[in-house]
Amino acid sequence: MKEYAKKFYRSPAWKVAREAAKARAGGLCERCRRRGVYRPGRIAHHTVKLTPENINNPSVALDIKRIEYVCDDCHNKEHKTKDDGKTYKFGIDGKLIEK
Repeated sequence: MKEYAKKFYRSPAWKVAREAAKARAGGLCERCRRRGVYRPGRIAHHTVKLTPENINNPSVALDIKRIEYVCDDCHNKEHKTKDDGKTYKFGIDGKLIEK
């Protein structure tokens, strides 16, 4: 997790937004479900990449329309193609397991 994001991901506001995304998805991965596959989700994923410039903007970081609930595989596919080529692991609480 990026240093600038640590405080945000521990905030009560993020926890509420994360739970709202999970509830909206019925606990299922929204990407898999669109393909007709019913798989449990585990991670609330921002569809707009958070940056130091936008992380404190609630219309970006907390807008439920910009958060999707996804499984580990869908989340890793997203980040493997967009970021540094690494695969990420997440705990049962959806938090990144730092190595």
